[in-house]
Amino acid sequence: MANRNKSLKVIGGAAMVVAVGLVVVWLEVGRGSADPTANLATFVAKRGPLIISVPEAGAIKAREQITIKNEVEGRTSIVFLIPEGTRVTKGTVLVELDGSTLKDNRIDQEIKVQNAEAAYISAKENLDIVKNKAQSDVDVATLNLTFANLDLQKYTDPNGQYNNDLAAAENAIRVATEEKTRAEETLTWSDKLFKEKYISQTELQADQLSVTKSQVRLDLANNELTLLQKFTYTRQLEKLNSDVKQAQMALERAEATRRANVAQAQAELIAKEAERDRQRDKRAKLDDQLKKTKIEAPVDGMVIYATSSREGGFRREDRQPLAEGVTVFERQDLINLPTAVSAMAQVAVHETSLEKVRVGLPAIVTVDALPGKKFVGTVGRIAPLPDPQSMWMNPDLKVYNTDIYLEGNEPLLRNGMSCKAEIIVEQYQDVVYVPLQAVLRVAGQHTVYVVKDGSIEERKVEIGLDNYRMVKISSGLNEGEVVSMTPPLKAATIEHDSLKLGTGSSGSTDTMMQKINEKLKAANGTETSKPGSPSDNAAGSQQEGPGRPMGPGRDDTGQERTTGEGLQAPSTDQVEQMRQRFENMTPEEKQKEMEKMKQRFQNMTPEEREKMRQQRSQGTGGRRQAGRQGEGQGQGQSQGQGPERNQ
Repeated sequence: MANRNKSLKVIGGAAMVVAVGLVVVWLEVGRGSADPTANLATFVAKRGPLIISVPEAGAIKAREQITIKNEVEGRTSIVFLIPEGTRVTKGTVLVELDGSTLKDNRIDQEIKVQNAEAAYISAKENLDIVKNKAQSDVDVATLNLTFANLDLQKYTDPNGQYNNDLAAAENAIRVATEEKTRAEETLTWSDKLFKEKYISQTELQADQLSVTKSQVRLDLANNELTLLQKFTYTRQLEKLNSDVKQAQMALERAEATRRANVAQAQAELIAKEAERDRQRDKRAKLDDQLKKTKIEAPVDGMVIYATSSREGGFRREDRQPLAEGVTVFERQDLINLPTAVSAMAQVAVHETSLEKVRVGLPAIVTVDALPGKKFVGTVGRIAPLPDPQSMWMNPDLKVYNTDIYLEGNEPLLRNGMSCKAEIIVEQYQDVVYVPLQAVLRVAGQHTVYVVKDGSIEERKVEIGLDNYRMVKISSGLNEGEVVSMTPPLKAATIEHDSLKLGTGSSGSTDTMMQKINEKLKAANGTETSKPGSPSDNAAGSQQEGPGRPMGPGRDDTGQERTTGEGLQAPSTDQVEQMRQRFENMTPEEKQKEMEKMKQRFQNMTPEEREKMRQQRSQGTGGRRQAGRQGEGQGQGQSQGQGPERNQ
């Protein structure tokens, strides 16, 4: 019985708790149904000063400095390094590199230089010898030619050898004729005397023999003359002419040989001279390299290691800090020597902010190491091209190195100090402003949702510049009016069929559409493009596939961002197009897209990842925080008077 009473008490208590809960729920529901705007996050439009600025992080650097590089070829190690922060004077040794290998190479090179010198001297002497011998050969050939011409002239001259031989032959004939005549006359007298018995038979026969001999001599003389005129003269003349020709050809050969030998000797001399000069240059280069192993300060200054300097808020080179024993390579920055006390802040401005930032704008710089201090500066330089290091690390990130020259000389500022720069773009004294997340873009017009009398009113407004937190309202909203901080994102969804081309510089929308259709017809052979083709982008959607980087002011589907906090959810048609486009990709393209998505996810902060997870779980279409616009959301409700600034 006691247990039964106890059970009844427990059941009664539970029933009472349930009843109280129902009453509370009914009261809450009743209140909510009475005022649907009671739980909305709102902001009261304020009027007052508003500063438009671009905040960036960076590092302090000397405005004027000399960068000392390693000029020793290849890789070498540091054997001496002056401590960082040391104030040095001109000529002080800053770094000494290992030169033992260079010294060994210098000794080997000296041997090569001496060998090249000896070869050059030998080639030079050989040239003189070749010239001398060649000239001697030419002189001998010239003399032989002269002798040959003289022999020819001697033989063919009227008083020459041939005429002498001819005269001798003719004289021999005359002598032989006279001798024959006398012998015949003697024989005639001898014959008479023999008949008269005055001489003997023997004497007569002797006179007959003399006649015979004289006849033979006469015949021989006639034959000699005939041989001289018909054969000897022709042969000797041809021989002498041939000797002249051969001597002429020998002279030409001697001259050609001289030119060839001299040219070869000169070429060898030039080659040896070039080799000698090359070896000398190598020796001079090694001497220069040995000299560069000792790096001296070109000016007075304070030593700052290049690996300690930071540019653009991140370390540009992932390499080991300088120290004795560390290996360095050619052209590596080693030491920075500031030449002036003035400093500057080097920051990396994102490409989406380049429209606002320009040279000459003022800036306020704060240094993490010097809390409470603010420095005024001026934008002095904006790089014309994006930083290649950041593009290499992340192809989707394009930042431009910007130098902000600080006023005054602050001795506490040191190279490499992290800093934050706020570049002042515009400063309004009296404007109406609301949080950037309260403004949506609906049908191409900026829209806010005004909370009034328990209802929400859609209102078109004109806006000005923003500082990533607050935006200037040029018209359409008055001071004191309440706007919703959580506008309905569905209102900003742009349907595919409603995409319009704005009027450009080339003419009206119809004219632009006509030109686009003509180009599509020429390219595809049809007047209209198929869904999902590149012409969808030409129509103004510019939808980017899964994993592709988002452009400035656009979400994952290529649509414009609607608020400073989230991104508009894609429509069903857009999701289907994205899915089809992904399915039509090749395995390599899918892999690349997955790598890009993975890289972008890794670059998110933990807060961004958590918010993305929550948005997906709530079915918001994968909204994520966009850049710096989400910083300090909702703080506008509690802000008081004073200018709004992105701290």
